[in-house]
Amino acid sequence: MFAFTHRNLHAAVASALCAAASGALAQSTIPSPGQPSQTGAVGTFQIVGNSIVSGQQVFVGTSDKVYVVDKTENNPASVGGHPAWAAEYALSSNSGRPMDVLTNTFCAGGGVLGNGTWVNAGGNQAVTYGGVTAQSQNGGKPYNDPDGGRSLRLLDPCDDGDCNWVLAGNMPGRRWYPSLETLEDGSLLIIGGCEWGGFVNDAAQTNPTYEFFPSRGDPIASPMLQGTLPANLYPITFLLPSNRALVQANWQTVILDYNAGSEYRIDDVPDAVRTYPASAGTVMMPMTPANNWTATVMMCGGSNLKPSQWVTNWDIAQYAASDSCVQISPDVSPHWTHVDSLPEGRVMGSLILLPNGQILCLNGAGTGVAGYGNDSWAIGQSYADHPVLSPAIYDPSAPSGSRWSREGLQASTIPRMYHSSATLLPDGSIYVAGSNPNTDYNVGPGITYQTEYRVEKFYPPYFGSRRPQPTGLPTQLGYGGAYFNVTLSADDLFHDSENAKTAKIVVMRFGFSTHAMNMGQRLVELESTYTVNADGSATIHCSQLPPNPAIMPPGPVFIFAVVNGVPSVGVKIMAGSGQLGVQQASAPAALPSSSAPQALAKNGSGHVQTDGNDSGGGKDKIKNLTSDAGRLERFRLSGGEMGALLGLVGAVLALLSV
Repeated sequence: MFAFTHRNLHAAVASALCAAASGALAQSTIPSPGQPSQTGAVGTFQIVGNSIVSGQQVFVGTSDKVYVVDKTENNPASVGGHPAWAAEYALSSNSGRPMDVLTNTFCAGGGVLGNGTWVNAGGNQAVTYGGVTAQSQNGGKPYNDPDGGRSLRLLDPCDDGDCNWVLAGNMPGRRWYPSLETLEDGSLLIIGGCEWGGFVNDAAQTNPTYEFFPSRGDPIASPMLQGTLPANLYPITFLLPSNRALVQANWQTVILDYNAGSEYRIDDVPDAVRTYPASAGTVMMPMTPANNWTATVMMCGGSNLKPSQWVTNWDIAQYAASDSCVQISPDVSPHWTHVDSLPEGRVMGSLILLPNGQILCLNGAGTGVAGYGNDSWAIGQSYADHPVLSPAIYDPSAPSGSRWSREGLQASTIPRMYHSSATLLPDGSIYVAGSNPNTDYNVGPGITYQTEYRVEKFYPPYFGSRRPQPTGLPTQLGYGGAYFNVTLSADDLFHDSENAKTAKIVVMRFGFSTHAMNMGQRLVELESTYTVNADGSATIHCSQLPPNPAIMPPGPVFIFAVVNGVPSVGVKIMAGSGQLGVQQASAPAALPSSSAPQALAKNGSGHVQTDGNDSGGGKDKIKNLTSDAGRLERFRLSGGEMGALLGLVGAVLALLSV
């Protein structure tokens, strides 16, 4: 019955015992990622394809597929006998296929469940040409777009072109401009929105509640959303390690205890409104061992309009955007702090986490706000003007006053105005799509901001370097438990073994991009130590995710190795169990001490020289593995690990006695 001999069994047992004794994880690993299959000039935008439908909403579903969702409109591509307003885009070929997303997805929200299924929630009523309300809300010619205001649409991404959107029933109430956030059990929080639409929210149609998918019962009222009209659509929402959520809308900020059904007001956001239609860029800063995986949210840009100014009887399109950037760490302090301002004021700018911990800002405009209409002062129909074509990169490690930089970065040639999107891709480039401040498909001469289908990739500075090609990355990460080992070659370390000190493994969710938001986007650096080998390679000993699923919720993620600021190509893996529900967490196994047989010194061959011992700082200032304390620490087992080890030994002895 067994395909191996007693001799092989003894070898397997010995290997398993060594792994258990060292606390190392014995599980399947992914092939070493190679170099990016496509590339362009460093710091530039490259037009690479056509999104088929305008990219109002986008997300990365697999290592090769990006999914695009638009509002119902007269796109030239068709599916099922009507214009398409969804598509699948293949990164490998820069081509795609139209998809039927079934109901009107106009200004829906999105997120991913802990099992990897994506959810697109809400939308707007059935329409006909020009966005005019259709006679039948059940769908009919010309668009055949049933009312999507209560819709829940599901997609299980695939690489074979055989996956499609399905309807999963309706929410209790209508939600146009809702926000979604994946929670610690892999379910989704759905919050805010309005019923029928308009430039801003109002008391007659607001939906100031939140609910869950899968459902936990009736929606729950939010006093904050009730009191923040009119600029409170797409409330900015981030899961916190405390199993609560930061929610920010208009000028107010609260901590939402969604499990208890209560909220606590903290300081108002300073300087500017950040929610739609002010549409600031928002991002959760990298959570790292150095900051104890503290959640810090940064918001940049927006507009300082007061509640009475959210009307359309004046020239909003020429009103200057804010350049203010502020941060808050809600689990630590209720107060906002100012950080370096943007290079210029910007609305509708997206903040994209890069694997090396920096943040890219791109898209948007220098004046006006999000939205469109047939107003005399509008730019065509756009409520914004003066596109900001130049990207900028924020480096949190740089000195205050010099964190934003445009060095080596070139501008795009395509205005990305209202209804634009951007997301990180597995190779570390950025997918940029959309822009459509129009009631319907609108292209042709004389149109300042037309419906945009061109897809760009932006190539950050690390595209000028060879990428690390780590081996040993796992296919799945749990919360705590045994560590795993990743090998970086001398080439991966750029023939400088000093780079082993700062090499890191990061896990990322790219998020659901729409309206200058990337819902669910986050980056978590894993705890690690290193061993430098005599051949100039290094082994990175890496903990799994911190034993708190609220730091990185369960579901699909991408894992990267980063060496000297240069990331590997990311690979899709699963965080957590792959199922919805309470995630098992355990204490992390102790990592081996960082060590090198000799000093970490650079030479031409990449080998380590013999002129001393490691005297690195920070987490490297722990006892060397050769010390008695280091040896004891390395072989210390938790109760669970000891139980598993004894069980394994017992099972093996039983087999050997057969």
